[in-house]
Amino acid sequence: MPEGDTVWQAARRLHEALAGEVLTRSDLRVPRYATVDLTRRAVMDVTARGKHLMTRVEGGLTLHSHLKMEGAWKVFANGRRWTGGPAHQIRAVLGVADRTAVGYRLPVLDLLRTADESRVVGHLGPDLLGPDWDPERALANVLGDPARPLGEALLDQRNLAGIGNVYKSELCFLLGVTPWLPVGALPTERAAHLPVLARSLLEANRDRPVRTTTGRRGQDLFVYGRAPRPCLRCGTSVRLADQGDGSRERPTYWCPACQTGPAPGPSASGGPRRRPAG
Repeated sequence: MPEGDTVWQAARRLHEALAGEVLTRSDLRVPRYATVDLTRRAVMDVTARGKHLMTRVEGGLTLHSHLKMEGAWKVFANGRRWTGGPAHQIRAVLGVADRTAVGYRLPVLDLLRTADESRVVGHLGPDLLGPDWDPERALANVLGDPARPLGEALLDQRNLAGIGNVYKSELCFLLGVTPWLPVGALPTERAAHLPVLARSLLEANRDRPVRTTTGRRGQDLFVYGRAPRPCLRCGTSVRLADQGDGSRERPTYWCPACQTGPAPGPSASGGPRRRPAG
């Protein structure tokens, strides 16, 4: 699943391509909206809300999309070949005078009244890259269930919106605790630093083509995707294990020497078992 900075970048690309322009092409390739025609309506703006994309058009309508694992929006100059995937993977086409935005493999695509956006994003916690960011509320949300593992609490978009697998693993590393540590056991000073650190990481990366949490050229991430390579701090092999409630497991990376707290059982691996998701 994309991180909040990735979705923010997608919203910016779409906004720059479409906002202020009148739609000359509209093709929503999902059965529910197959007959919807948005042409002759101006695009008001495109904005990210956590990991959700909201394309607002004239007449009080919002096209809501979520990329989840495989989705992507691509922008092409008119007359250029579309290269985001095969035609059968296209779910949405929005064209203006000189450019066309094409949504590939979008697992979520809804058209709703702009006044009803809360129906799809009202459950989200404070957005790390949004104007509603509230660090105190975000921290209170994370700490609201003291027994919950920190990694799971960070991924819960109802607590704070924008963290995915990458930032979950990297934040826990930078805080010096494992993702399995109950949030109630997080030392007070580290808990206070959590929302500040999370926001600073996403803000630092929202304008970068390659995400980094280390500040080191050629070594972009501390632990995510690095098992079984040595930890950049101590040289211990980075570990990999699944984390979740059993119905939704996520690959999780950590350094057993640099991070204190509980670790998973003997199924934890020193190397990749499957393609990392994030």
